[in-house]
Order: sequence, then structure tokens, then C-alpha cells
Amino acid sequence: MNYKDLMHAPIKPIPPKPSMYGIDPELVKTRVSELPGMVSLYLRELFPDLPPVLLPGGPDAINDVRQAAHDALMKVDMSMIKPEHSVNVLASHHGFTLFGGEPYAELLKAIRDVVAERTGCTDIRLRAGVGMRFRETEEYMKRYGLDTYYKGKAVGVAPIDEGIAIETEIGTLYGLKRVYDATWIIHAHHTDVREVHFHRQVDKAVKPFGMSYARCETRSTYHQNLGPRAANFTARAIFESEFVQSKFAFAAFLNCGPHGVIGADCDNDLYALNDRATFVGCQLYGKIMTLFGEIDKCIAVLDFPCPVPYVFSAGVIYANFLGANSDLYDLNTPLPSYTWYTEAFYRKNGKPLLEETPPMNPAIKMCVHNYAWTGYPSEFFSKNIPTVVVGDEQGKLFDTDSMNIGYMDYAVTARTAENAMDFAYNVSGTDQVIIFDGAMGGLNVSESLAKLLIERAPLVSEKVDKELLPKWLKQRGVDLSILELKA
Repeated sequence: MNYKDLMHAPIKPIPPKPSMYGIDPELVKTRVSELPGMVSLYLRELFPDLPPVLLPGGPDAINDVRQAAHDALMKVDMSMIKPEHSVNVLASHHGFTLFGGEPYAELLKAIRDVVAERTGCTDIRLRAGVGMRFRETEEYMKRYGLDTYYKGKAVGVAPIDEGIAIETEIGTLYGLKRVYDATWIIHAHHTDVREVHFHRQVDKAVKPFGMSYARCETRSTYHQNLGPRAANFTARAIFESEFVQSKFAFAAFLNCGPHGVIGADCDNDLYALNDRATFVGCQLYGKIMTLFGEIDKCIAVLDFPCPVPYVFSAGVIYANFLGANSDLYDLNTPLPSYTWYTEAFYRKNGKPLLEETPPMNPAIKMCVHNYAWTGYPSEFFSKNIPTVVVGDEQGKLFDTDSMNIGYMDYAVTARTAENAMDFAYNVSGTDQVIIFDGAMGGLNVSESLAKLLIERAPLVSEKVDKELLPKWLKQRGVDLSILELKA
């Protein structure tokens, strides 16, 4: 095998973005993918059975995404929406970080256009949920012009906003009042797997009803009360409540794979869409995560405009790579290496309380934090993985962030990205590097790691298709007949 044939010049990473949660983009002097010895691997060359994508693509790629969204929306039943009604389009903040953010914004624009065109309704609002960065979606809506596109009816909703009691079969749970203050709601989401360490690909398409659209008292079940696997039923309970069902019109999803935007998927039946999303998450993303589990040692680089755990490489976030030493899709694995729930099982001496708690991925010998945002409690990462932060300004930003006051207690700073990488090479004893910089269509890595991934990819692909995928889908009650994705 000629490995060089599959190694390409590094893919341009997602550019820095102005935000109150990150350093000034002008301070990001160097992207690690620009340094010597870095190459890119194209995911469709590693896994030739990955479906074709609309984006990344040619100069009209974003228009192709918009057309796909329009076509899917034209097929869904909207007859329940009357001209005199009001509609809330419900979005989640994570969608705005996928492939630069513009594809998700295009889906949201297409929803407004098609609903207005087909129903005659004019009172169409955008309600965009957030996590702990309460101003995040306001930044996104302005960046992509959604505030004006929705004619001033676009607002961010936070988990501390006024709530509304929702009676469910398991008792009273709490949603956000502004999410449900319309006649109808449209659930606008995506098949990107994101937080597999939390939801474990169980009812992932339903999850926002217990997260982005819920009050903190209810959404905390994922984080503190029940943990991975067990918490998912709260979102289902809310969605199946008489109150929510009386308002639910349909769901519109951006159909994403780890290598790009595949298309759009709309359905009045959220559970049918959830089955399709489960297949995408397990089969397509599962191959990347399983391949990442083959990495024996590496330096992980954070270089993306997102909080520490949400930086991307090949469609996989860093928080999932922290658990790549175990199978996050296997529901027989009780705990992942990282969640807030897992953190709770660590003693003050830094040792886990339960034997079932797996360690943080031991393959990660060092983390170089070249560019990532605050707004998420990340001390656990730097405490368990040797970390080098690039630039005094970035170190000070984390040192003054209320969620990260201990992050820099366990990290050191370097003046430049070059200095940080030289330090990491010398201390870690490896030259294998994986860069979480959101490179679209592939991943940026060092040549040495590229060779390992090229060697292992065919074996991983066969193992997922023949052994792991049937098990994962059976655990989730998804029949293999779902193999034919909805056109």
C-alpha cells in the first residue's frame, strides 16, 4: 500500500470566530494544521461506503443544502397549520457549529420560507436553545442573519428562563415557556451525534425536548440525577405528553454524516425519523469512533471555535475521543470515561470510586489547547490529561471564567503554537497528532498517525458492519431494514 496516495495537504480548518466565550480571532496566529508534518485524510477514501455529500462541495454547495431542505419540507404534512396560527421553529445551539454553522442556518431559513409559502402563516418565530452559554445563540442568529430573516422574531432561550409545567406519565416536568407559546412547534435538529457520551445514541432525535427546550430542573437529569442511558426517558416523556403532542407539527433535520451534509429529512413521525438518525449515528459515525479507538498514543490538539469538549475531528467531538478506549455505543458499558455523572464518581484523591468507571482515554498523552472557548466546566480535562495552553491571553480567559477557575491550575502556557507542539513532542514521546479543528470532509493529523489510521480503517469498517452495527441497533430496538435511508 502506498500510504502517500491517501495523504493530502491539510484541509483548511474552521476559522476563528468573534465571541464573548473565546479570545479575539486576531490572537490565533497559527493553526496547528499549518505546521510541518501535518496531512489530511479524506473520510470517503478511508471508508468508501460513506454516502456522497452536498457539503463540502463546489461553489454552490450551500445552495444545494438549501434546495435539499426545501425539497424535504415540501413533502411533509403541514395541513394542521392555518394562516391565523403561530409557529415556533425550535433550534439548538450545537447545530450552529456543524460544518461552519451555515448549513443549519440554511435549514432554519428554508423552514420559514416553506411554511409561509405552503400555509399562509406569517407569525413564524425562531426559538434557539442554549446550554450554559446563555448568549451563544444570540451570537449565532446575528452571525447568520436569522434575526432579520425571521423579521425580528428570533430569540435565544436559556434553561433559566421562565418555565412551564408539563404533565407527563412520570409526573410534572418543566419546559421553557417561550418554546411552547405558539399554536404549533417545529423541531429543527440534525443527525450529528455530538454527545454520545451523554445520550448514548438512545432517542437522540428526541433529546432536545429534555435539554434545549427544558428548564434546568428537568435537563439536569442528564448531568447529575440519572446519567447516561437512564436519563433519556425524560425527553421522551415530555415529547409524548398531551400538551406537547397537541402542538407538535413535524420535525425537520439536517442530515449529517461525519464527512459532511448528506441532505435533509422531515417527518411528522419523530420516532420514524429517530430510527433513521440512529442508523446514521451508529453506522457512519460509529466507524469513525471505532477507528479512533485504534489510536494507541497521540497528542490531541484543540483548534476550533467551541468550548473544550465540543471541538471536532472527523465529525467526532473531543469529549467522545476521551472515551474512545471503550465502546460508547455499547449499552452494556455502564459508564463512559467522561460525563459530569462520571466525574461524580471520582474521589478527592483523583481516583474513581467505582470499578466500572473507565479511565480517560490513555492514548491521549498530551493536549495542546491552541484555540477553544470557555463556557463549559473543563477542569476535569486538564486535571486528567497534561495540557498546554497557547498564549497568555487564552490562559487568562480560562483563569477568569467562573466555570474554569481550576483549569489553568493543571495546565501550562506556551507563547506560540510552535512552542506548544515542540514541548508536547518532547514530553509525550510521540509524534502522532490528531487535530480537532473541524476540517470538513476529512481530518487533519500527523503523517505518522495517518499511516496507522489508513492501516486500520478497512478492518474497522468490516467489524462495524458485520459485528458492532447489528448489536448497536438491536440494543436500541432499530430493525436492520432501516438500512435504506429515506430519500
